Amino acid sequence: MIDGVKTKKLKVIPDERGRLMEMLRSDDEMFSKFGQVYLSTTRPGVVKGWHYHRLQDDNIACVRGMIKLVCYDGREGSATKGEVDEFFIGEHNPMLVRVPRGVYHGWKCVSGHEAYVINCPTEVYNYAQPDEQRLDPHRNDIPYQWGRKDG
Repeated sequence: MIDGVKTKKLKVIPDERGRLMEMLRSDDEMFSKFGQVYLSTTRPGVVKGWHYHRLQDDNIACVRGMIKLVCYDGREGSATKGEVDEFFIGEHNPMLVRVPRGVYHGWKCVSGHEAYVINCPTEVYNYAQPDEQRLDPHRNDIPYQWGRKDG
């Protein structure tokens, strides 16, 4: 796994009223700081990526649908430079993924309906100077193709 990427299997607790699922707690080993929480949705087959942050870590969970979350370590001097991690997370595999600053990441909705993704980054979004370095999802130097892998 890419240095600094961490995962936490999420536990869903159902009862007759509905379900509860904790995603990130301040006493979790992977918790470092709170910035904000936001919801992002992605339509089936759509890729949102690639980007990385210089200042913030992301804590990502998919709470509806399924996504293929992919991380690429392009950090100079990293012990895992050049590595790719792929996680299928969402309704059928509840998981929180911590993506450290400097690691490219993105996701593709792989469910037949819109995916709902919750992110709890360590910094607030700066509207004047966004902390995002972006690449085209399909034309770049990252050794990854977003297409479905049949076979």
